[in-house]
Amino acid sequence: MRSEAMAKGRRGWYNGMMIEPHEQATSDDVATPQAGIAEPTLASAKAAEPRPGFWEIILPLLIMALVLILDQGSKYLVETRIPLYGYWAPIPGLENLIRFTHTANTGAVFGLFQGTGMFFAGLAVVVAVAIVYINHTLPGKQWLLRVALGLQLGGALGNMIDRFRQGHVTDFIDMGPWYIFNVADMAIVGGVILFAIVLIRDERQARKNAPPSVNALDTHERVDL
Repeated sequence: MRSEAMAKGRRGWYNGMMIEPHEQATSDDVATPQAGIAEPTLASAKAAEPRPGFWEIILPLLIMALVLILDQGSKYLVETRIPLYGYWAPIPGLENLIRFTHTANTGAVFGLFQGTGMFFAGLAVVVAVAIVYINHTLPGKQWLLRVALGLQLGGALGNMIDRFRQGHVTDFIDMGPWYIFNVADMAIVGGVILFAIVLIRDERQARKNAPPSVNALDTHERVDL
């Protein structure tokens, strides 16, 4: 009788101070994930991405071709019509603001890093290969990003052709205090600006779609001792 009373007292103390059996089962059910629910995997997330269509794949190539035609065509006109380091002002009264000055650039974009032209020619080859690879790995519905890729590809190839053809890049667009540049330089800078716009847009969209943060103290019951 005494041992039975002690056992009842211990069970009462256990049930009064510790978690009830039905509460323990409930917490176990919450903590243990159900066997039928599978976590989303990286493969399923990539499978959900839209595949690019034919016109999306060739869009950067079309942009590249347009940039090359404009770049090489304008350089040909400058090289055959304006002597080296000479200039032509289409508007005589505004020749200090805009004119076409035929210069030989042995450096990078906007005349920077003179004397390193062949280094940038090799770098342009690497950049072109990387852009082509990125274009084939991009998912669908990335039109603006593909336009940026096409602009950068056309600009890189346009200046690379000059370096292999004559050892320097022909620059001619002279706008006041700015560096003298060409159509290929404009395409490269335009591609960088479009890249920045896409990154800012995607970052804002990700913040907008992100779930609200939940405080850990709000999701658990406090235990008063």
